[in-house]
Amino acid sequence: MAIHPTAIVDPAAELDSSVEVGAYSLIGPHVKIGAGTKVGPHVVIEGHTTIGRDNTFFQFSSIGAANQDKKYAGEPTKLVIGDRNTVREFCTLNIGTVQDRGETTVGNDNWIMAYCHLAHDVVVGNECVLANNATLAGHVQVGDWVTIGGLTGVLQRMRIGDHAMIGFQAHVAQDVPPFMTVDGNPLAARAVNIVGLKRRDFSSERIGVIRQIYKLLYRSGHTLDEAKAGIAALRGTEAGAADGDIDLMLNFLAASTRGIVR
Repeated sequence: MAIHPTAIVDPAAELDSSVEVGAYSLIGPHVKIGAGTKVGPHVVIEGHTTIGRDNTFFQFSSIGAANQDKKYAGEPTKLVIGDRNTVREFCTLNIGTVQDRGETTVGNDNWIMAYCHLAHDVVVGNECVLANNATLAGHVQVGDWVTIGGLTGVLQRMRIGDHAMIGFQAHVAQDVPPFMTVDGNPLAARAVNIVGLKRRDFSSERIGVIRQIYKLLYRSGHTLDEAKAGIAALRGTEAGAADGDIDLMLNFLAASTRGIVR
């Protein structure tokens, strides 16, 4: 284990033998860190925090600190981070609260840039990019393959669907459906995230159906219920290539309690 002599690692912490810890970093007693993870200098990892394999934490990040909820009374809530995530400088990832799921969760293969904040009970999926200064308030849920632009603020309890893209300096105060590109303040849906879908090898047939979904939601003049019915009617088109995408959208819309950006 490559631990710099100036680092302070509590004897009760559980670190794989391949973990690297940089100068002046601090690791608390309830921390578990998996193989291949690198902790840079001046990083604090505390609380009941579990970190998977092959993650990289750059200098001056605060990981697993007590949440910023005034109701927090020291309960042993958690932060759980998966594998192969990169967390850049000055990021803050807090533990959960007993008022919600008791855990803040970050999945696998995420790229979290400098000064990002993940508040209590946030869930971030896999393969997401959070650009500099993206801020997720408490209880926010982010799907897979989501891109959140720099200086963007996401209000508490918002949901962001898979493959969505949020532009620079946006104010997210409503749920963002899957596949959509949104930006602005007030937030507005602009188009389908076609560039992102192509990068993930979506076929032209699937993208064509997703564009029809976008038109039903945002360009048809339909009510939300009418748009949902139109989206459901798309099942089986293009030989059913996009049926899973249709179901993903309908399930997201059905679960939305705070309204979607429209």
